[in-house]
Amino acid sequence: MAEVEYGECMSIDLARQNLLQDRSIRGSQFTRQLSDSADHWLESLFNDAIGKRSDIALLAVGGYGRQDLSPLSDLDVLLLHRKTEDISEVAEAIWYPIWDQGEKLGHAVRTIDETLELSAEDLDTATALLSCRHIAGSKKLSEDLFSLALAQWRNNARSWLPRLAASIEERHRAKGEIAFMLEPELKEGRGGLRDVHAMGWANQSGQDSLELEHHQLLESYEIILRARVELHRSAKRSSDKLLLEQQDAVSEALGYEDADFLMADVASAARRIAWNTDELCYAIQNAGLFGLWNFGKKVGDTLTGRRKSVSTSYESNAALSVEAVLRISVTTANNQERFTPEVIKQLRKAELDIPDPWTTEIRDLFVELLLTGHDAIPVLETLDELNLFVPFLPEWKPARSRPQRNAYHRFTVDRHLLETAAEAAKLQDRVERPDLLVVGALLHDIGKPYPGDHTEVGIELIRIIGKRMGFSPDDVETLVQMCQHHLLLPDIATRRDLDDFDTIQTVANSLQSVQKVELLHALTEADSIATGPAAWSTWKAGLVYDLANRTSAFLKGGDGSIMERTFPTEQQMKMMRRGMIRVEGEGDTLTIMEIDRPGVFGRVAGALSLCGLDVLEAVAHTDFGMVLSVFRVTPSTTREIDWNSVCVFVQDSVRGRVAIAARLSDRMKTYHLQSSQRFPERVVGTDVKIDNDTSSTATVIEVSAPNGMGLLYQITRALSSLDLNILSAKVQTLGADVVDSFYVLDNGGKKIVDQTHAEEIREAVRHAIEISTVMQRKSNDR
Repeated sequence: MAEVEYGECMSIDLARQNLLQDRSIRGSQFTRQLSDSADHWLESLFNDAIGKRSDIALLAVGGYGRQDLSPLSDLDVLLLHRKTEDISEVAEAIWYPIWDQGEKLGHAVRTIDETLELSAEDLDTATALLSCRHIAGSKKLSEDLFSLALAQWRNNARSWLPRLAASIEERHRAKGEIAFMLEPELKEGRGGLRDVHAMGWANQSGQDSLELEHHQLLESYEIILRARVELHRSAKRSSDKLLLEQQDAVSEALGYEDADFLMADVASAARRIAWNTDELCYAIQNAGLFGLWNFGKKVGDTLTGRRKSVSTSYESNAALSVEAVLRISVTTANNQERFTPEVIKQLRKAELDIPDPWTTEIRDLFVELLLTGHDAIPVLETLDELNLFVPFLPEWKPARSRPQRNAYHRFTVDRHLLETAAEAAKLQDRVERPDLLVVGALLHDIGKPYPGDHTEVGIELIRIIGKRMGFSPDDVETLVQMCQHHLLLPDIATRRDLDDFDTIQTVANSLQSVQKVELLHALTEADSIATGPAAWSTWKAGLVYDLANRTSAFLKGGDGSIMERTFPTEQQMKMMRRGMIRVEGEGDTLTIMEIDRPGVFGRVAGALSLCGLDVLEAVAHTDFGMVLSVFRVTPSTTREIDWNSVCVFVQDSVRGRVAIAARLSDRMKTYHLQSSQRFPERVVGTDVKIDNDTSSTATVIEVSAPNGMGLLYQITRALSSLDLNILSAKVQTLGADVVDSFYVLDNGGKKIVDQTHAEEIREAVRHAIEISTVMQRKSNDR
C-alpha cells in the first residue's frame, strides 16, 4: 500500500488520528509516517515562529530521531543554537504551540559545546545524539553536532561500551525477560526494542564488536514494534507493558488466529534479540579476548578476572563434525563461557549429519553437556539460535518459544525443559543413572506443543527419540515412564494421606523399582523448581521426600510405614493422645490442635482469610477425638504477620465466637484477589471428584477450582452441612487455582458408596465454589 501524505500544515494530532483509523498501517510503517508528519508540523511551527536562521536548528533525538514514534510516544527534540541571545524567546515561541496541542514534549535548549559536555558524562544523552536528525533551521549546525557527537562516542568507546553493557544488564534485571513474562515490557524488557537500539549504538562505536544477523534482528524488531504500536492504538494510554487483557485485542488487530500465536512470535523475536544482546555484552566484557581494542594481550590470552577462550582449540578452517560441535559445546559450558565470535562463525557453516541411531560417543557428549547444568543453557540456546539443536531433536521445533500463559509457569516450553535439565544436573549424585535423569528431564514435557494430552503424546515421542539416541530398550522404557509419571509424586504427596498404606502401595505399583523412584524424585524437584516459585516449597519438598522414602522402603520389602512420621510427628501424636490444645504461629505456618468438632478445619481457614492471610498449603489429621491442622500462609499485603492477634482470632473462631460467613461476605466488598480469569490458561480445570478406590479406609474428595477469598471455608462448610467427618485434608495453591483433597467418612463412620449421596456432595461443593467465584467476580468488578 502506498504511504499516505497528510500535508505539511496538518497538526500532529490530526495526522495521528488519521493513521490510527487506518488499521492497515502497522509497525515501522506507522512510526515512520507519524514521524514524517511530526517533522512537517514542527518545521512549519519553527518557520512560522522565527523564519530562516543560520544560528539555530531543531533536531529530533531519541526514538523520534530514529523515526520510531508510536501513537503515544513523546516528541523528544533539541533546540540547538550558537550562543543566540534571544534563544529563550525563540524556545517559547516553538514550545507553546506544541503544548497547546496537548502533545507530550521532551525538550532541551543547548549549544553544541554544552551538548557535547553533557554527552561526555551522561550515557543517555550520548546515545540519544547517535540518532539525532535535522528537522528545521540550520542544517549545517545539525550536521556539525552529529559528526562531533559520533566522533566523541567513538573516541570514548573504551569507556562507554562497558557502561553500556552494564546499563543493559541493570535494565534487564529491573524489567524482566520478554520471552518468559506473562505481561512483557516490550520496550525496556530483555529482548525488547531498547536492546536493538543498544546494539545499534555499539555498532556506531566503530569497534568490530559482533557479527550480527541484521536482517533477522530487523524482522524481530518489527514483530515487537508492531505489537507496541497496536498496544498504544488499543490501550489509548502510554504504556509498553502488554497486559493479559490487552493481548487478544492486539493479536486480532495484527491478524493472528489468537493471542497464543502473537505471544509465541513475540517470545521468539525477543529471544533472538536477547541472544544477540548477550553476545554483545559478552564481547564487550571480554573485549581483550576478541581484539576489539588493544589491551596488550594476544587473542586467546586470559585477562585479569576473565576465563580463557576456547576459540583456538580447533582448526578454524576445518569442517565441524557432529562430535566436534558437541566437544566444543561441552568445553564452553565447563569453562562457564559463551562461544567466541570465531566459533560462532564456524558453527554457522556447520552442516550436521547425525546418524540414526546416534553413536555412543555422540550420546555421551550430549549427556555430558546436559550434566554441566545451568552453564549448558546459553550454549544450547546458541546452538538452537544457529539451527544446530533441532537436528539432534527434530521434535524440539514446535516447543521453540511456545508460551505457557498461566500464573504457574514462568518459562516457555523449550526454556522450561532446559531449566529442568539444568536443575536435574544438580541432583545427579542422588541417582544411579544421571544420564537417564537429565535426558528424562529434557524430554518430560516434549509433548506439550502438540495436540492432545501432552503426557500421552510425549510417551510416543520419547519412544522414538530414545531409540534414535541409542538407548537400550530398557532405558527407553525408563525414559517413557519418567514422562508418564512425572506428576505422580507431587500430585500424590500434596493430595493424598501418606499414612494411608494404600497410597504407598499405589505409587509402588506404578513405579515398580527403587531406581525409578529415585529418578522420579529428582525429576519432581527439578521440574517444580524450573516451573516457578509457586511450584516448590520446603513444605512440598518434605511431603515428596516422605512419599519417595516410604515407597522405596516398601519396594525394598518393608510396608512403607517404617519411615519416621513427618505429619503428624510422634510428638504431635503424643500431645493429641493427651488431649492438649494448642494454637501457635511462627514464620509462615500456623499449627492448631483442638478438640475435634464439625467444621474446625473450615473455621480456621475462614479465620485466616479474615486476617488477610492466603492459604498456600494445609494438612489436617484427626485422632483420639482431636484434630491437628497445619496451614502455610502468606499475607495478602506486605505487612508482617502478627501471630499473637491471629492466634487469638483463630481460637475464637474455632469456638464459635466469630460470625465467619457474615464477615467474609462483608470483607469481599473491599477485597481484590488476582483472579485466575485473568490468565488465559488455567493450571487445573474446575472439578469435584469422589474417589473410593484410592483409599480402603475413607472416601477421597478432590476439588480443583479458581482460588478466592474464603473458598476453603465454603468447601469445608458444605462438607460439614452433609454431616461428613473430615479425617485428613491436603490443600495446595497452584498459581491462581487450588487443589484440595479431603479424606472423609459419613456420620456412621463409613465410606460414601451411595451414588445419590455422592451426587449431593458434588452439588454442595460445586455450589460452594460458585459462591466463592461470584463473590470474587463482584469484588474484582468494583
